Amino acid sequence: MKTLFNSRQFHKALAPWIFLPLFISSITGLLYRVSKDLLGYSREQVHWLMSLHEGEWLGDNGELIYVIFNSLGVLWMLVTGFQMFSKTISFTKKVTKGESKG
Repeated sequence: MKTLFNSRQFHKALAPWIFLPLFISSITGLLYRVSKDLLGYSREQVHWLMSLHEGEWLGDNGELIYVIFNSLGVLWMLVTGFQMFSKTISFTKKVTKGESKG
């Protein structure tokens, strides 16, 4: 149960910091693709969206850090989320079988 508690705490602590960069990346990526492919804008007209999407506005080093942290953030949330989910499923199975001790 201690692992579940730690996973929940870490997930809860990092979620607000990871949400905004991922939200920006997903929205700007979607808007870029829709604007370019469906609305017919040229690459130059929507390049500012790709600059936001990739973190170009942070400079060369900042862009690299932004992409790495975005990737690590997604992986971290997936791992901790899966841990919490699997512990919940395991606990639910024990409760339905009457094996729970508390």
